[in-house]
Amino acid sequence: MTTSDATKATVVLYTDGACSGNPGPGGWAFVLKHIPTGKELVRSGGMKRTTNNQMELTAVIEGLSSLKRPTALEIVSDSSYVLNGLSSWMANWKKNGWRHKEKGKWVEVKNMELWQKLDQLQQIHQLTFTWIKGHAGHPENERCDRLAVNESRNF
Repeated sequence: MTTSDATKATVVLYTDGACSGNPGPGGWAFVLKHIPTGKELVRSGGMKRTTNNQMELTAVIEGLSSLKRPTALEIVSDSSYVLNGLSSWMANWKKNGWRHKEKGKWVEVKNMELWQKLDQLQQIHQLTFTWIKGHAGHPENERCDRLAVNESRNF
């Protein structure tokens, strides 16, 4: 996983997903910050029946999709699944037709449609990644978590 220096990034995307049951009602949220101006874009949403991983992926997709032009940015997340997928696993999945080996057999990548959308967005933007521990007091992560959990309660 690539880690960047947050002081060098001019745009930072904080994301989180939540799910009550897995599957169950879920929510996603992001905070997109432009560091030089302090401007923020905050959005959240949810689904009636989803998984936590789908909500984590959706938060990043929604955040990247909100950008109006190609941007170099840092994605900050507590989801090793999302960050490892973007920084390490995706290249092999693509090379193998969006499949991977599981118990010695080739299987389709779970959440493939979401990963393919992230792949498209990764081609537009220049991304770096920072993993943070969830529920550890990081202000933007906690904010995203609250928003995502609240969205999951709307169903």
